Amino acid sequence: MPLSMVKEGIPYIIQRIGGKEETRKFLEKLGFVTGAEVTVISMINGNIIINIKDSRVAIGKTMANKIMVA
Repeated sequence: MPLSMVKEGIPYIIQRIGGKEETRKFLEKLGFVTGAEVTVISMINGNIIINIKDSRVAIGKTMANKIMVA
């Protein structure tokens, strides 16, 4: 399911990242790689704050839709 649809506070594992090559590279630099654990901290006005690799990152809902987790 897309990262934008998960429940807050529950850890998920990234299964795949879709989108254009430049989008995937950008997300990879932020730490969004297959197999990484992510936890949604909060969702506010279409922005999603995510805990990944001991860092907090804010991304938009459009970008979160490209990240598939399980």
